[in-house]
Amino acid sequence: MYYADDAMETRAQGWRTLASLHARIEDALEKALQREHGLSVVEYTVLDTLSRQAGLHMRMQQLARAAALSHSATTRLVNRLETRGLLTRDLCTDDRRGIYSELTPAGQKLLSAARPTHDRTLYAALEEAESLPELAPLVRALHALPTAER
Repeated sequence: MYYADDAMETRAQGWRTLASLHARIEDALEKALQREHGLSVVEYTVLDTLSRQAGLHMRMQQLARAAALSHSATTRLVNRLETRGLLTRDLCTDDRRGIYSELTPAGQKLLSAARPTHDRTLYAALEEAESLPELAPLVRALHALPTAER
């Protein structure tokens, strides 16, 4: 026989609420980025992550972690972005097994064009979510997080 654990149910409900907020935001971002820039959310995430690195490059396994993708999914994504001229891959000079993904000038240009769309859409999605009583506490918690300088 299963007995409900109130603490566990509270955590599970919190997780479901967080997943709901994430899904709403990701859906809004996906539609806006695809419509206006031909980018998926994960493609934007990869370009944005690379843009924040010194030298605009990163090892593939680090990029996979940053984008929350498997190694094979990251390889496929990098192949697509490389085909589009948005990034390149280079061997690591000090470790021949390592491969770097590097943002190209075309990737930087597309990211610069897409960033305002991303930020505007994220703001609107959070504003809409804040109007829903079940999501408002999470949105307020996000607003309370410390901000990092770009």
